[in-house]
Amino acid sequence: MWANFLEQLINGITLGSIYGLIAIGYTMVFGIIGMVNFAHGDLFMLSAFIALILFLALAQLVGLSSIYVAMFIVLLVAMLITSLWNWSIERLAYRPLRGSFRLAPLISAIGMSIFLANFAQVAQGPQVKPLPPMFNEMILLPVGDGGLMIAYKKFVIVAVTVILLTGFWYLVQKTPLGRAQRAVEQDRRMAALLGIDVDRTVSITFIMGAALAAVAGTLYLVYYGVVSFSDGFIPGVKAFTAAVLGGIGSIPGAVLGGLLIGLIETLWAAYVSNDYKNVAAFSVLIVVLIFMPSGLLGKPEVEKV
Repeated sequence: MWANFLEQLINGITLGSIYGLIAIGYTMVFGIIGMVNFAHGDLFMLSAFIALILFLALAQLVGLSSIYVAMFIVLLVAMLITSLWNWSIERLAYRPLRGSFRLAPLISAIGMSIFLANFAQVAQGPQVKPLPPMFNEMILLPVGDGGLMIAYKKFVIVAVTVILLTGFWYLVQKTPLGRAQRAVEQDRRMAALLGIDVDRTVSITFIMGAALAAVAGTLYLVYYGVVSFSDGFIPGVKAFTAAVLGGIGSIPGAVLGGLLIGLIETLWAAYVSNDYKNVAAFSVLIVVLIFMPSGLLGKPEVEKV
């Protein structure tokens, strides 16, 4: 019993780590410019395809024997390409509409989401694309009578997430770039008067969110072993739910929300019903928002007059 619960707990933390990485992209963009980037989930899906192509290219063309070297190279290149994609999206689809009425960027984001999903479908086809088996090693944990076998890749996913989030926290809290981002989040006009390049700060924020989405896409591919052009919608909606649950605009809240969504989904599927695991996650969100409209760690929005 305890072994099965521990296994589901590890599964939930692993899945929640991926949701948390995606959710940070949503919450950063919303915190900076007050816009929900609904194309972020499809950007995550696109990064998973980029990682798949890179893994196959390294395996067939270069023939790397070390899976760790391949993982490191794929993460770096996927982050670079996905960041370039998101930088282009921000410059072409969002920046020209920043001073327009509030629905214009939202409509543009939905249109970009449809474009990215259809681009992946045309470029890669509607079939599910598999990844060759990776990180198939198992670790025996001394739990219960016979022990508990846990896939090594789950620990890799959690470790990569913790390392990245630590570096990301330091970047946002302790560097001039982070101070500029927090200043733009509080008041863009005043930040510009103080000499901060608002457009550059917004672009870098999109780049950072895309880099984390690329890591999430790579880890998602390693975790499930397959990717499809439609994989941007459900994980993207769940990550957005995690951002709202934790408090949209709060980076720690996005991570906490991602872990909670992953745990709720996994435990509900294991102990109640696999058919309604998505309903359970969204139901918890509804309950939290009824009693805590700003989310678990979010701050109530104060309207400036």
